Amino acid sequence: MKSIARLLNRLTELPMLLAAATLFVLMVLTFADVIMRSTFSAPIEAATELTRIAMAVIVFSALPVVSGRAEHIVVDLLDPLFRRAGIERILNGLITLICGVLLIWPAMRSFDLAARAKSYGDLTEYLSIPVFYITWFIAFMTLVTAITMALRGMVTLFKPDLLRGAHD
Repeated sequence: MKSIARLLNRLTELPMLLAAATLFVLMVLTFADVIMRSTFSAPIEAATELTRIAMAVIVFSALPVVSGRAEHIVVDLLDPLFRRAGIERILNGLITLICGVLLIWPAMRSFDLAARAKSYGDLTEYLSIPVFYITWFIAFMTLVTAITMALRGMVTLFKPDLLRGAHD
């Protein structure tokens, strides 16, 4: 069981490395764009386009990891009520499972939009990057997030001791 946990931890490093590298590239791009714009009155034309793509990569790379570790933003105004009733774990498991199942629809819809963008030959404005690559990435990472959340919800409901010691 420990080897599986170690493997899963290693796998979560890949999308986070991608998000970190993309964030670094975005930082360098923004710095260069500001310098070029201020000093030479020559902004980087594709900076806005690259920023949009980079933001999508950063958000959707981190989404499965953040969701799997339950490190996303939560509003816990009602948690004390459920803690007293003793159903907090059950409620958390159900909500996570339901959110995972509900995420399947946007993932499938994104795959449809990627197929449509590919059939139309949609390209980005400045760099002529095929839009379907970005949309497929978003769809795939949303599907990975859905599976991750559904599995976390089921583990929370039926085998919560597996989460002890993990990021909770």
